[in-house]
Amino acid sequence: MALNLLYSNDQKGTYPNSWYAATATPLAPFAPLQGEARADVCIVGGGYTGLSAALHLAKAGRSVILLEANRVGFGASGRNGGQLGSGQRMEQDGLESLMGDADAAKLWSLAEEAKDLVKSLITRHDIDCHLKPGIAHACFSKSDVSHEHRYVEHLQTRYGYGDITALDKAALQAICPSPAYVGGSLDMGAGHLHPLAYALGLARAAAAAGVQICEGSEVLDIEDGAQIRLRTAEGQVTADHLILACNGYLGGLNRQVAARVMPINNFIAATEPLGADAAQVLARDVAVADSKFVVNYFRLSHDGRLLFGGGESYGYRFPSDIAATVRKPMTEIFPHLRDVKIDYAWGGTLAITLKRMPYLARLAPNILSASGYSGHGVGTATHAGQLMALAVAGDGDGFDTMARVPAPAFPGGTAMRSPLLALAMTWYALRDRLGI
Repeated sequence: MALNLLYSNDQKGTYPNSWYAATATPLAPFAPLQGEARADVCIVGGGYTGLSAALHLAKAGRSVILLEANRVGFGASGRNGGQLGSGQRMEQDGLESLMGDADAAKLWSLAEEAKDLVKSLITRHDIDCHLKPGIAHACFSKSDVSHEHRYVEHLQTRYGYGDITALDKAALQAICPSPAYVGGSLDMGAGHLHPLAYALGLARAAAAAGVQICEGSEVLDIEDGAQIRLRTAEGQVTADHLILACNGYLGGLNRQVAARVMPINNFIAATEPLGADAAQVLARDVAVADSKFVVNYFRLSHDGRLLFGGGESYGYRFPSDIAATVRKPMTEIFPHLRDVKIDYAWGGTLAITLKRMPYLARLAPNILSASGYSGHGVGTATHAGQLMALAVAGDGDGFDTMARVPAPAFPGGTAMRSPLLALAMTWYALRDRLGI
């Protein structure tokens, strides 16, 4: 029997020992579902997607029950790199080829809405999550830089996006003095934040709006129909509509989604506070993501630590020494930190699709799903929740645009997708090392 990702690497009902969990203002646990309950909409999953959908539905007057197997923000929403990026996960020129110019333009507009939505929710609900502007994209080779600069020009001319600037080597080094990088770009319309604090802020807002949040309430069975019934260990919900917002923790709840959305693991370390040496890592308070296929991403925390994400694994178990897993790529980027103390190291399970675009789908007339954000979920997942709330109310334009993105199933089904992906990622990792 396959291991359950809900509990494979973590203690049930407990946040991981991350810097995020250590520095976020905690929420008292929400009671699990008990007995029979009724709602207009039931949501499965208490990350950005589910919390945003719940908040927007409740604000629109719907009764909402949200079922979370562990704690709100327990999964990728509370463990990620905290980068609020521009655009979709796929670059716009790729979307133009895939979808045509009209839909690509709609997808760009939706992505801009996603950033604005996150920023407005933080302001409206007074969420203290250290939101700061700026993400730099750092490149390893001259060919990477040429591609990046062409893309910057494309965004500026085709989409009128003026918040992004091309950087030569000297300009990038003035921001991030790593010897590994030779140029890139700076996007001041993007941003970075404390991801768990943001998730907990959404949960507070949703609960205040009247959402019944039930933690420790793993969904064991779903019965489709005009009235949907969901069963947990201690209760049952009957609802008119169902939203699946499980991302990498879907398990066997829906085969159609599971065939197209695959969980993978990623890892982050938080160093000791760097003090004055922080300027040798980042001279400006922006986040960085680089041009490797298995991307490195990092930023400084508000208490002066380097938060560095790097390394992936495919399967259920995290490596036994996560700090060592992250230290390897971290010292490739910052050799002078090879002996720095790592105070926290944690893993998280996100979800990817073959095309690295989120998978939004109408699984039945009254069942919606959104997941597979492929490392671009802070804005996209929040926005997907809002789009599903609008679709429940009959305004499905944004949701349907996202749902038109082709989403092929992984080859080999769920049994073979992890081995095949691991093989493919080994090849891409080799290309990263060879610089091709």
